[in-house]
Amino acid sequence: MGSAGLGRLNGLFAVYKPPGLKWLHLRDTVEMQLLKGLNARKPPVPKQRIRFLLCPVEGSDKKELTLTATSVPTLTDHPLVRGPAFTSLKIGVGHRLDVQSSGVLGLHSARPAGQSHGQLPGGWAAGGEDDLRYSNLDLQSQEAYEMAVRGVIRPMDKSPMLISGIRCLHFTPPEFLLEVQCVNETQQQLRKLVHEIGLELKTTAICSQVRRTRDGFFTLDDALLRTQWDLNSIQDAIQAAAPRVATELENNLRPLSGTQPLPSPGWPSGSKDLSSALGLESWVGP
Repeated sequence: MGSAGLGRLNGLFAVYKPPGLKWLHLRDTVEMQLLKGLNARKPPVPKQRIRFLLCPVEGSDKKELTLTATSVPTLTDHPLVRGPAFTSLKIGVGHRLDVQSSGVLGLHSARPAGQSHGQLPGGWAAGGEDDLRYSNLDLQSQEAYEMAVRGVIRPMDKSPMLISGIRCLHFTPPEFLLEVQCVNETQQQLRKLVHEIGLELKTTAICSQVRRTRDGFFTLDDALLRTQWDLNSIQDAIQAAAPRVATELENNLRPLSGTQPLPSPGWPSGSKDLSSALGLESWVGP
């Protein structure tokens, strides 16, 4: 497999994690499927080398042998001798989901000879007072103001969960569905949020399901289903996401002089300002 093909495995993509599946098992499954696809590719034509072999002398009636230069394939690169061409692959996981949760899970694939990598460059929080407080910036500085205008300020990893938006999408007592936009959340914190909503309403509420509908700029439409966790589908997904990844990196690394107006208030369905959007299916008691 050529370097161009390996290059198509270096980038970001998203999968859909079903409930009941651990993220670690999902990652291992994706790695195994990619290695299986890589090793199933037709091996390159083996290299040739010159060997002097004993061959019968042409035109002679006697059984005479002579050394003849012959081109033979080199067997050192044969799969039966060398073993599988690819034995390891680096798959990084972004914002993790616990075993009970489902939804969009961002992954980072590096070519087999690549180096280790960190979290995905996804999740951009903008504008709020809490976001500024936890971004390790001087709130009185010009830098903080210009970064807030551009919408590139993101809380530090150690900040608590920050909720930037919440709304009720469906309400049929005793069941209701909430959409929450937040950063630095855990699914346990979101379940606790539903419980606290019930307490505020002088009743009890239980979160029956957590599903992430967006992670950074990845949405449910971008997430590969379990039947699509194969080499070709993942390569295509990486290539499709590459322009958006480049745009997001450019926006976040743009010099501060290139400021933009503040976005209008509201709840834009295609907003890239928040790390994730989750649907919480809940039940409220009497």
